Amino acid sequence: MGIKSRLIVMNFLQFFVWGAWLISIGGYLGGTLSFSGAEIGAVFSTLGIASLFMPALLGIVADKWVNAERVLGISHLIGAGLLFLASTVKDPVVFFWVMLLNSMFYMPTIALNSTVSYITLEKHGHDIVKAFPPIRVWGTVGFIAAMWIVDLFGWKASNMQLIFSGCSALVLGFYAFTMPCCPPEKVKKGKSLISSLGLDAFVLFRQRKMAVFFFFSMFLGAALQITNAFGGSFLDSFNTTHPDTFGVQHPLLLLSISQISETLFILTIPFFLNRFGIKNVMLISIFAWVLRFGLFAIGDPGSGLYLLILSMVVYGMAFDFFNISGSLFVENEVSPGIRASAQGLFMLMTNGVGAMIGGYGSGLIVDLFTNEGTRNWPVIWAVFASYALILGIIFPFVFKYKHKPEAVVSRA
Repeated sequence: MGIKSRLIVMNFLQFFVWGAWLISIGGYLGGTLSFSGAEIGAVFSTLGIASLFMPALLGIVADKWVNAERVLGISHLIGAGLLFLASTVKDPVVFFWVMLLNSMFYMPTIALNSTVSYITLEKHGHDIVKAFPPIRVWGTVGFIAAMWIVDLFGWKASNMQLIFSGCSALVLGFYAFTMPCCPPEKVKKGKSLISSLGLDAFVLFRQRKMAVFFFFSMFLGAALQITNAFGGSFLDSFNTTHPDTFGVQHPLLLLSISQISETLFILTIPFFLNRFGIKNVMLISIFAWVLRFGLFAIGDPGSGLYLLILSMVVYGMAFDFFNISGSLFVENEVSPGIRASAQGLFMLMTNGVGAMIGGYGSGLIVDLFTNEGTRNWPVIWAVFASYALILGIIFPFVFKYKHKPEAVVSRA
């Protein structure tokens, strides 16, 4: 098997492990285990908590002491054990702590997976910029494939999704050890602790433009967690009113349209960035979130199925036009010396602090509009849509940026 094929398998499995439970776990926790909205939100906040510090810590381990592919493999093996343990837990407090530990070992593997891919491609003489994106897209394919398998095998409301994910993580853990060696590079003498931890980029908060950008990164990172946590529970709520519809029978297949849309909208980013600039592209993303939540508020799996499908399609624009375009904005705006740290800060604000806010906050909103076990989903989604709308109204007035097409063309 060629090196690109081996990396495709690794990237496929990396997100296959996550896709096996991330979208469906909310339905299992709320429907089967009867967790409250706040308890479900707390589980999703573990992704943010872990992202605050674990990627940096395991990154240092891979940079200084242990081969990156070994850190990747060990992390997945530990994660597999924790997923198996989580499948046996029914207490919300214990489940939170087990999933927090799992997140602490899974979230760093996203960056480690990229690191192993970059080093391996470079060693084999490939242009990383050209070679990696077609490999990485298989990660999204893996995520979708796992969702489909969980749905078609009827595991979306059972602990089998966690067992299945654990088995996948076990396979990936051992597979990682077969990848080419990615040894630690020699650390430059005199490198400060701040630099080692990747905190150099915090100086960017002194710039008003960058401070506003990172704060909105946090707020939009929160929006991402909302449908991850409650999209499945929302569709499951139609079991009594629309029991025989496609959306109720196969909610994960319906939700997977979001990930399919994501892969397609990635291809449109260069056009939109060059034509409209980063500020307008990010504004489009914010209003796409308004549509995402608003269409959920008025849609249903029956006559309103087309509204739900449209919401799934819009998700690709909402996600990509901020996450990918935001990453390009950081790449273009910061100096080369802190570029990697700045990307780490961007991820910390979106997947760390933002995910925590989104996890806890959305759970509280869901509980607020739950009466005797019945959730008022139209109102809940309308509140989330209003949240995104407020961001969209404020953003263009506080984020000052002049579009420079030549900058985008030169690096995008």
